[in-house]
Amino acid sequence: MSSKQGSNQMSSSDASRIQSSQARSGGDMSSSGFAARAQSAAANNSNASGANKSGGSGNGSAGNSGANKK
Repeated sequence: MSSKQGSNQMSSSDASRIQSSQARSGGDMSSSGFAARAQSAAANNSNASGANKSGGSGNGSAGNSGANKK
């Protein structure tokens, strides 16, 4: 498979349209509904494509704070 994002992958704007449509029509807005799954897929695609590059990995060293203190 190619590493390029295909046109069939969910984007955040796709998920937003789905959520809006579901909410307006009184559709299933639960955490297991289609809108929630669409949002999750969009987030996964965004993270996989590296679109969220803010300079940090999000894996800070908070667990090691104070480890070298005596």
